[in-house]
Amino acid sequence: MSELLFEIGTEEIPAGYIEPALTFFGQAAEKHFVDLNLQYGNIRTVGTPRRLTLAVDGLQERQPDRIVEHTGPSKQAGLDAQGNPSKAAAGFARSRGVAVEDLKIVETPKGEYLMAVEQVRGVETIELLPDVLAKLVREMPFPKSMRWGDGNISFARPIQWLVALFGGRLVDISIDQVRAGDATLGHRFMAPGPIPVSGFDEYQEKLLQNWVIVDPAERRQAVEDEVRKAVAGSNGAPILDEGLVNTVANLVEVPWGVCGCFDEKFLELPREVLITSMREHQKYFPVADSRGELLPLFVAVNNTRVDDRDLAVSGHQRVLRARLEDGLFFFREDKKRRLVDRRQDLAGIVFQNKLGTMLEKSDRIAALAESIAQRIAPDQKDETVRAAKLAKCDLLTEMVGEFPTLQGVMGKEYARLDGELESVAAAIHEHYKPVRSGGELPEGIIGAIVGMADRLDTLAGCFAIGEKPTGTADPFGLRRQALGLLHIILGHGLHVSLRDMVDDALAGYGGKFQLNPGTADQLVDFLRLRFENDVVASGVRSEIVAAATAVGFDDAVDCRARIEALKNISSLEQFGVLAGSYKRIRNIIKENSHTAMDVKLFREEAEKRLHSTLVEVRTRTEPLLENGCYDEALEIMLEMKEPVDRFFDEVMVMTDDPAVRHNRLNLLTSLGEMVLRVGDISRMHQEG
Repeated sequence: MSELLFEIGTEEIPAGYIEPALTFFGQAAEKHFVDLNLQYGNIRTVGTPRRLTLAVDGLQERQPDRIVEHTGPSKQAGLDAQGNPSKAAAGFARSRGVAVEDLKIVETPKGEYLMAVEQVRGVETIELLPDVLAKLVREMPFPKSMRWGDGNISFARPIQWLVALFGGRLVDISIDQVRAGDATLGHRFMAPGPIPVSGFDEYQEKLLQNWVIVDPAERRQAVEDEVRKAVAGSNGAPILDEGLVNTVANLVEVPWGVCGCFDEKFLELPREVLITSMREHQKYFPVADSRGELLPLFVAVNNTRVDDRDLAVSGHQRVLRARLEDGLFFFREDKKRRLVDRRQDLAGIVFQNKLGTMLEKSDRIAALAESIAQRIAPDQKDETVRAAKLAKCDLLTEMVGEFPTLQGVMGKEYARLDGELESVAAAIHEHYKPVRSGGELPEGIIGAIVGMADRLDTLAGCFAIGEKPTGTADPFGLRRQALGLLHIILGHGLHVSLRDMVDDALAGYGGKFQLNPGTADQLVDFLRLRFENDVVASGVRSEIVAAATAVGFDDAVDCRARIEALKNISSLEQFGVLAGSYKRIRNIIKENSHTAMDVKLFREEAEKRLHSTLVEVRTRTEPLLENGCYDEALEIMLEMKEPVDRFFDEVMVMTDDPAVRHNRLNLLTSLGEMVLRVGDISRMHQEG
């Protein structure tokens, strides 16, 4: 067992490319080792803007010898009537490097076939590695790749050097005329010379001595330490946004923090504007006081040692000042015009060519939000409509034009300045939430309703014109829109009808184009699939989710409650037996939908007891089911297990007497309908 060290040295790779590339590096290497039947130990990946590195402990030094069985032609095709090999058998043996008389006859599910048993000798790992490592380089995916010089591969940035060592020995590999060696390079400016290495531990240690922290986690911690150190003594603390820390850590090989300041007049800008100006454009960290109020300070992280601090700080301050001057100018200009006065100008922005302008979308959102509010928050209907009408107006502001990520944020700020109700202003911002899966949800019900209306309008319009997601293609982000809609509904516990809202959303496009009658069904089904996938991804077994959605999905909150109840009870042994019995019931009753029973026709004691238990259980579970207390209802339904088992042991359902037969079918159908109030538990029965 030996250690593999493989480093790809490059020009500076964009920060966002590094973590995904390192993840792929480790996973792809593991797959190749498995395919080659090579044992291996711990796999580690590290990297900086100038290098992506793979280290593998305990990699087997040689493939094991193995026996490979190859199935050839059938016995009928391979041997004649006298048992002599045919041309097909001879050709097969020759292709596998064995003598024709060494072929075996084996029994398969398709009949008797000829088989060649090949003895394959293992290959030295160091001979396999050039091909494996070259594949890892060629297969590594990036959002954008490039070719350079006369090379024939694409990569994020030009490859400058390679290190490839296995057990301290050089691996003979070249990629686009770059031959692997045993020397890495230190920091581009502070230690540019070659650094010989023999293994991963020495590699990390020597790079650290040459101003490179190669481990991303250690570099992230160093960034945080540098930022905190830079503001020490300022009576402030840095705002360490996790995303910004990760980005900065992948922009530098070693961090050096400096604290700068800006004119206090810029504190007139809303907090989010200041933070966005520093974070998104300059990758600077804002500084706040003990109350969380922003101070006129920032921290910049450099990739080189700062010898002249004043010079470095003045450069950063000059760049930030220009950006903040623009922001302050835009902010003051925007304030000269009320948000509501911009609404008609939305007619000049196209939402989608076939779906009209943003003004038309704004009108549809307002109408749909009013309809939803009427159902779940009638006392806040007027505020909801007002927020919906203003929700997109900040798209026309100079500030959002400069900082698109501030849409909604600036709408909230300008609405407050215009004297709008705080609930309306907050909803303008919150209706964009959640921005991503698992993101923060709207806090207020008004923002939730406007956000639902916005997403429903987009989904309905795109489905109506046939712009549905296909495969990996989803140009309008409809999967994300659907999940956002569902997460708002579930997060706020809103008992709303998805079908009613979809119908209302489609009605908003009435007269714009001819609607396909099946569009609503397609959209509801799309939402159901997103819901199912999301719940399964959270750790719930797919058959449990299918059992609940099969009997109703229109109320997503109710459906989620039924899933939880089924999940909680599914581990009980008696439930598994009941699910099996219910599957049998479903098969027996098939097309029968009648539930009327005549107690006089019950002849056997077992069917009488099943009927009396059903009546009692149904009486006790009805109020629980009506109030969504599915856990308690299912526990009571478990009392049906023993009477159902006895019924099937002692009663013949399909008796010759048609009246008795129908009465027994109706009994089982009635039992089935009660269970279906929670889910089709027959889907949860697994054959033993």
